Amino acid sequence: MKINFIDLKAQYQEYKTEIDKEVLDVFTNAQFIGGEKLNNLEANLATYTGAKHAIGCSSGTDALLLSLMALDIGAGDEVITTPFTFIATAEVIAFLGAKSVFVDIDEKTYNIDPSKIEAAITDKTKVIMPVSLYGQCADMDAINDIAIKHKLTVIEDACQSFGAEYKGKKSCNLSTIGCTSFFPSKPLGAYGDGGAIFTSDKALAEKIRMLLNHGQNERYKHKLIGINGRLDAIQAAVLNVKLKYFDKEVQARQEIGGRYSELLSQSTHTTPFVHKNGTSVYAQYSLRVKDRASVVEKLSALEIPTAVHYPMPLHLQEAFSDLGYKKGDFPLSEAVSEEIMSLPMSPYLTKEQQDFITNALKEN
Repeated sequence: MKINFIDLKAQYQEYKTEIDKEVLDVFTNAQFIGGEKLNNLEANLATYTGAKHAIGCSSGTDALLLSLMALDIGAGDEVITTPFTFIATAEVIAFLGAKSVFVDIDEKTYNIDPSKIEAAITDKTKVIMPVSLYGQCADMDAINDIAIKHKLTVIEDACQSFGAEYKGKKSCNLSTIGCTSFFPSKPLGAYGDGGAIFTSDKALAEKIRMLLNHGQNERYKHKLIGINGRLDAIQAAVLNVKLKYFDKEVQARQEIGGRYSELLSQSTHTTPFVHKNGTSVYAQYSLRVKDRASVVEKLSALEIPTAVHYPMPLHLQEAFSDLGYKKGDFPLSEAVSEEIMSLPMSPYLTKEQQDFITNALKEN
């Protein structure tokens, strides 16, 4: 049985006529950077999330970087985040010369544990950057309360959770700044790199817009040192089409994720926990399994693709050895990283494919 880990071809075929028309319109008008396509996307993203400002940018990584730059984060500053995430979360902190201060995760959601954050705060702490992992928001109210108490700013790394809800509000509109990614494999994916930054702070929004365009406030007048972080019009055109159908795809993801968990409820594997306060968009369907290597090998023999998000927490990565962390410092992150694995997930996964996957898993 042919199973794709993420079925982007099926998605393209469903929206092909509209996507081709919008992309061809970009070619015809030859406005490849900025312009109407980007303006429409930003307005639609703002409406979708409820944030006052949505700013398209070149990637989820650059969204995080630009957000920290807008807050003037630099050498000597500390940013609290999780070690169980993709490297980009902490990479951008290091890139600016600041220091990542890691806090271990909640054992159920795999998101940062708010009860452990205050112990990590020092007089150098400037930002708390929780990651809404695997499509589910972190406990943002608890995190925001801590930030208010200590006069810190919260940036939600929502690169995996666009479309998810937390207490009735959309991810990306749960803190001072929210950042997401439109990498092709994301729930809302472009056909190349892309991202967006969300805020309801007008001054921050204006600063971010300058920073992503080489710090320009007028053409060839540079108020700030910035980067080339623009989102191109082709990606904006593609995203605008996909956004029209996004809620339908989110619903399909939730139904497929729920069915996975139901089918595996009697297995020995630990299925994803979705907190009652919110929803998940299942950017990945990730579960914990014992003896992961043998499970992956068996599924591979049946041509069932899998992935591991993520096999090594950041505090053990060579790139962050200067932070001085060691094995055992974040036991939950380490334990989950040794057992976590992801199954095929897309709105186009059929029940027959799910049955085949779960039957193979239940035999382990």
